[in-house]
Amino acid sequence: MTVPFPRRRARPARAGWRPGVLTAALTATVTVMPGFAVGALAPGIGSELRMTRTGLGLSMTAFYAATALGSPLAKRAAARLAPPLVLVMASLIAAAVMLALSRAGDAAALTALLVVGGLGNALVQPAAGRLIVARVPGHRRSLAAGTVGAALAAATLVPGLLVAFVVPGHGWRTAMTVAGLVAVIPAALAPLTVPRTGTPAVPTARPTAPRGVGPVLALWALAAALSAAGNNAVATYFVQLGAEAGLSGTLTGNLLSLSALCAIAVRLAAGALTDRAPHHNPAVIAAMMATGGIGLVLISTGSPAAFLVGAVLAFSAGWGWTGLLLAAALRLVPDKAENAGHTVQVGIYTGATVAPFAFAALTGAIGFAGASLAAATAAFAGAAATTAGAFLLRPPRPAPACPRPVAAPRDPARATGPASGDG
Repeated sequence: MTVPFPRRRARPARAGWRPGVLTAALTATVTVMPGFAVGALAPGIGSELRMTRTGLGLSMTAFYAATALGSPLAKRAAARLAPPLVLVMASLIAAAVMLALSRAGDAAALTALLVVGGLGNALVQPAAGRLIVARVPGHRRSLAAGTVGAALAAATLVPGLLVAFVVPGHGWRTAMTVAGLVAVIPAALAPLTVPRTGTPAVPTARPTAPRGVGPVLALWALAAALSAAGNNAVATYFVQLGAEAGLSGTLTGNLLSLSALCAIAVRLAAGALTDRAPHHNPAVIAAMMATGGIGLVLISTGSPAAFLVGAVLAFSAGWGWTGLLLAAALRLVPDKAENAGHTVQVGIYTGATVAPFAFAALTGAIGFAGASLAAATAAFAGAAATTAGAFLLRPPRPAPACPRPVAAPRDPARATGPASGDG
């Protein structure tokens, strides 16, 4: 008798969470676009602003570093402000940054704008975490987190389209202007993230680990940094690695686009599937990181066929865990969802900050094959750190029951008889 009532009450919440999550995912896409757009438009930017490849690399590193270092401040802002307001702020900052980048006249202005863009990007994950906990039913949170996580892969597609269709006829400045206008779209959709009047609140699950979760979150942030470092490095130098394997530039570029689409599909599918057993998320994350590491090992072989398989594994499985990690962290701290977004964000962008220059240094010392193996080692270490964090969540085993001692004899004669006299 009591089952139908909560089902009828919960139905509006199930119908109403998707537009808000999609808006958060679009916001996450456009806020990370400044870094990807500068990378995609690097040839034109470098020649016009007289920036070397190293200088452009430093500017892009400043974007990722600002996201990682600004995450603690963004976490506090996301905890105090309503998620729709935070998402609007992040979207408008990204739009303003890319419109200003289209007018940048020197390297200093470019770098300063990318730092501002990185700080705006830091706002998204903590706000998205709060939105998911407040609006999404517990049995759909992995899918919702996977949708937001897919933004990292989707953000590489828009700059690629700009390079293909805008840059040849109009130049990089017009392409950057178009990117800035695109970034306004999520801000216009922000009303979708506001709960409807009368919509019942989604019940908040209790944390699955009542013990201190600080060490677990720290290990998972480390895992995200290690795995992201390995995969981000290979993504940054994907064209050069393809050339080392004997692939043409056109084929490598098409494979990069295909791999990005695979990454989006895997994140959505993994989120939908793991919602059936969300407590298995850490195991799935570790398996995906390890599979990505196997893909990096295949890339290091230099074989064209192995490169093709390795690229798909590295991008799909190796990058497919981001949404699941956010969902797993949300299960630990549902009452402080901004901390979950902060954990994932710090890890991913710390890895993205370190990866390009570390990989470049390794290629100079031990070649592309050795650097790819080092990236694979980082991915395997990330899987190990994820497993270690999950192990800390296991409840302690109960102590074995001690057998009850045999009661002493109550007969005084037997108690003080021969037993007391025998030596």
